[in-house]
Amino acid sequence: MRWRTTCGVTGGLVGTLMIAGCSSDGPTPAVPPASSSTPAATSPSTPTDQPTAEPSGETSGEPTEEPTPTASASPTTAPEKVHPVSVPALFEKEYDGRRLRVGEVIFETDTYTQYFVTYRSGDLTISGILNRPRGRGPFPVLVLGHGYIDPAYYANGQGLRREQDWLARAGFAVLHTDYRNHASSDDDPTADRKLRLGYGIDMVNAVMAVKRSPLRFLDGERVGLLGRSMGGGVVYNALVAQPGLVDAAVVYAPVSSDAADNFNRWIRDDPSRSGLSRTILRRYGAPERNREFWRE
Repeated sequence: MRWRTTCGVTGGLVGTLMIAGCSSDGPTPAVPPASSSTPAATSPSTPTDQPTAEPSGETSGEPTEEPTPTASASPTTAPEKVHPVSVPALFEKEYDGRRLRVGEVIFETDTYTQYFVTYRSGDLTISGILNRPRGRGPFPVLVLGHGYIDPAYYANGQGLRREQDWLARAGFAVLHTDYRNHASSDDDPTADRKLRLGYGIDMVNAVMAVKRSPLRFLDGERVGLLGRSMGGGVVYNALVAQPGLVDAAVVYAPVSSDAADNFNRWIRDDPSRSGLSRTILRRYGAPERNREFWRE
């Protein structure tokens, strides 16, 4: 890790994150959004299970006449199609996070100022908050991914409030992304039935937006990720989709890295999500019946 923060700060970060595993991402008062006019791990390869071609027949050692070349094409294997709703599909996606724009001040403390922000994630505008420590910087940046909160009640910057405050006081710039369908972000009506893989896209693009930002108080060369609960799963997907994206990442109290586990635990038998459950089962099949899809 190349961050300039001292070992004491880094150790404090780890200690705080271990304790924070019990934190709640429950509702907090909404903050009215403002206009935005102002301005590592390697991904596992999927085994092909294709046998290596072996030479056929034996040579006699006697000279033979060279065969006349023919125009027949050499055999090729067509590439396997990747299901669009899968982590491998995230490998092939082009990420274009950009236009990180700082809006109005939400509040100020003695050590940092919090702003309403937006950035672009593909065709969507995603909202969030940015805590800027006092001073000129540039400051190392942590992009935060919050746990599940019903989007119908979620407010800008909600979740991980304690961590947002502690990290900013420790000298980190903190970008907390709301994800699509949350707060002032644009809507994506397909997000839930696509198993929320779009949240990982929004997190990768948040990092890209930081790295491409002209804001001089942000150090685009020192960026990390932090996620809790569902946000831990979002971090997993971001790391696998874009190896080398960030210098470091921390997850705590994360959901399973197995999508089937998460579907069975949080959606399949939840009466309040019966409609979504039926849609997913109809589109993709049950985990015990379509293992290949759920493994991907």
